[in-house]
Amino acid sequence: MNPYVPVLIMLFLAAATAAGMIAATTWIGPKKKFADKMEPFECGESPIVNPKQRFSVKFYLVALFFVIFDIETVFVYPWAVLFRELNWFGFVEMMIFIFILAVGLIYVWRRGALEWD
Repeated sequence: MNPYVPVLIMLFLAAATAAGMIAATTWIGPKKKFADKMEPFECGESPIVNPKQRFSVKFYLVALFFVIFDIETVFVYPWAVLFRELNWFGFVEMMIFIFILAVGLIYVWRRGALEWD
């Protein structure tokens, strides 16, 4: 038997489940529309500001830097698991990696990209 058949069956079942849920909510769900229902939801409170307002580029820069430095942990965890097997070579390689990231963070910090003013 082809080894990809179970994967294809699983993909089909996942797609059928998603389509079934969308169809069920369309057929069964309530259809009443009123102002409070159509308003953007913000933690159970009425929205304070217009949801279509523009954000500063600084917001996106900080978010991008957060993602970049958060991805670092994706590389640190496997290294920590294999730390004893990698010995000094693995330790030196990880210190070089962290040093490069630290230099990048210091550069971004000095350029003022993390300032909200």
